[in-house]
Amino acid sequence: MNPKYKPNLLATAIMLALSAPTAVYAQVTEITLDEAAASGEGATPAEGTRALEIGETRVIGTAEQELKQAPGVSVITADDIQRHPPANDLSELIRRMPGVNLTGNSASGQFGNSRQIDLRGMGPENTLILIDGKPVTSRNSVRMGRSGERNGRGDSNWVPAEAIERIEVLRGPAAARYGSGAAGGVVNIITKAPGKTVSGSVTAYTNIPENNDEGATRRLSFNTAGPLADSVSFRVYGNLNKTDADDASLNQAYAAGTNPGPAGREGVRNKDLNALLRFDLSDEQTLELESGFSRQGNIYAGERAQDHSTTLTNTSALLGRETNTMYRQTAAVTHRGDWEFGTSQLGLSYENTRNRRMAEALAGGPETGISGQDKSTSELDNYRLFGELNLPLELGFHQTLTVGGEYIREELDDPYSNGQAASYGGISVPRFTAGERSGKSDADNYALYLEDNIELTPDWTLTPGLRFDDNSIFGSNWSPSLNSSYRLTDTVTLKGGVAKAFKAPNLYQSNPNYVYFTKGNGCPDGSGGGGGCYILGNQNLDAETSINKELGIAFDDAGWVAGLTYFHNDYKNKVVAGMGDGSDPSQVLPGAGGTYAEVYQWVNAPKAVVSGWEGNVTIPLLGNNGETLSWNNNFTYMIQNKNKTTGEPLSVIPKYTVNSMLDWTVTDALDLSLIVTHYGKQKPRRLTSQGSAATGDALRARDPYTLVGLGANYELNDNWRFAAGINNLFDKQIRRESIAGGEGANNYNEPGRAFYVSATTSF
Repeated sequence: MNPKYKPNLLATAIMLALSAPTAVYAQVTEITLDEAAASGEGATPAEGTRALEIGETRVIGTAEQELKQAPGVSVITADDIQRHPPANDLSELIRRMPGVNLTGNSASGQFGNSRQIDLRGMGPENTLILIDGKPVTSRNSVRMGRSGERNGRGDSNWVPAEAIERIEVLRGPAAARYGSGAAGGVVNIITKAPGKTVSGSVTAYTNIPENNDEGATRRLSFNTAGPLADSVSFRVYGNLNKTDADDASLNQAYAAGTNPGPAGREGVRNKDLNALLRFDLSDEQTLELESGFSRQGNIYAGERAQDHSTTLTNTSALLGRETNTMYRQTAAVTHRGDWEFGTSQLGLSYENTRNRRMAEALAGGPETGISGQDKSTSELDNYRLFGELNLPLELGFHQTLTVGGEYIREELDDPYSNGQAASYGGISVPRFTAGERSGKSDADNYALYLEDNIELTPDWTLTPGLRFDDNSIFGSNWSPSLNSSYRLTDTVTLKGGVAKAFKAPNLYQSNPNYVYFTKGNGCPDGSGGGGGCYILGNQNLDAETSINKELGIAFDDAGWVAGLTYFHNDYKNKVVAGMGDGSDPSQVLPGAGGTYAEVYQWVNAPKAVVSGWEGNVTIPLLGNNGETLSWNNNFTYMIQNKNKTTGEPLSVIPKYTVNSMLDWTVTDALDLSLIVTHYGKQKPRRLTSQGSAATGDALRARDPYTLVGLGANYELNDNWRFAAGINNLFDKQIRRESIAGGEGANNYNEPGRAFYVSATTSF
């Protein structure tokens, strides 16, 4: 941390308040709240979220526990992961939840095969990834281009599948409590905790495509945990994973003229190691120390943002090479207390990401194309201090009050991405004419939040909340929320919520030293007046905000589960690259002979709207509550997803998605699964990157398609378990036909039929 930095009085007061004993007490009998959640949309409310009664004392769950029962929440359990293992990235599993798609962060289609988790059409940058409740920010070390895209893999591939206890997917109002970046929702990856006995497992997995041009996967992982002494326990997990890149010829049929075809899926090599020590200081207090290291290196498949001569020259020479590597290191210390007055949590975490890349072109047609083999490093440090108190109270109603706060500091040093020249054709941007620009930028964010989970009646729970954030660049933001759950009958519950969510602009968009340049094709008028176009970082941006609303009804009886939820997000101030017409004199730099350059900034776009329906149906076919054979279904239907001024989509997503899973426990040792996913039509953007109307093939939609998978798990004995299956049973191969919207929404690959097997030995 910068030694010259001193927290302000607000941050100091928040942290002192959280670490000091509270003067508010309630006579509460010690109770362990059950946080276990059922799998799938509309999970059955956990016992810990209902009022518990012992004598005259009643305790209800915290606001966080209550919000995890909201209609826009799904849970993927360890059993789900075992039945349907991903080849590599967890996004392969998460995409089957309601409201979830894999997209780019804009409608450009520039990096179509680097799709990331998009919740309710709000874009990946509005999906906050957590690991054990701690934000993961490594993708923020990747430069953001003019289209709003990053040439990276996202943050859903840092934890091996075998180390996960469950994955919580929170969409809509329930996610607003987590602060910046959660306007779309939150994906919280919960790892397995140490148990009371030493145990462990080793898993070997391989995925082999039928088409030799598609990349295969091999994975070896281990997980072990248990006590070291009476009051000390441990957990260690590790992972080695390699997914090969698709062959360069995979999409050759869609080559443009003499250019190679659009690149297939890039490969990746993963190395992960994480260790945790837990000290039971007393029956009421625990202290956890955790540290981890991960390395992700790509296997280059020819990815490029444009068909430019410089990019194409280097594409073939670098195929199969590791052109970028991400190193992620983490450390955390967390204290948890269970006191007479309530529970507490206080912790400090640190995340360091080093993003090493071969030199990439920074602007125009060659953007992101590899221009040299010397590597540069972008380094991102993230510091987080957090604390929370949960206080059961009796103030007219049974309730649990939550008081929390956090301080986050981000420090980014990316000298290479700030090296773009600010001069062309004899015309220079005035304030960039002398000296090198610093690649350093930073931001501090202080937050304080209050939540209260109130039992108004035995059937009606109300959960108001208020979060205050103070950002060192973008000022303050208030995020109120109100969620409610009303049990109409023993089997039918009405749930709803409204919350304001926000996202602070990233450290590229806000950095005044960050310059994007194009000589013409990226200029609104296609020429740039002979002097090109510049887009500058802007410290005067407003934070993006969204008013998220949802209303749902849930049914749960003897294994029959159903739900229907309507959601509506009013989104404004999305940060985009400026697209003025050059008529404003302040945007024009005159040159010789009537030439000129155009200068823009990152700006806040007008309003946008996202709305749709989510639903789920679980049907128990055999056994008690469907334990033998159950049929689980969910769907998402998008009503609208667009910029209200231009009509452009925020991201290219299916009009509707249906997921259907049939899980059959044949015997105590054998279970079988059938997975069917159907994607509706996907319509592309209607405007080009210059702001003009798209024509011809650029308006092509992606037709609906269906993917089917089979899986089997067999437990030989207490020490051996085997799995096998077929992905994309009917070999529905979807091809990437363009790299930047030239073929509309046909900008990503869906791999064909593949076979997987795995073996797990445990002790």
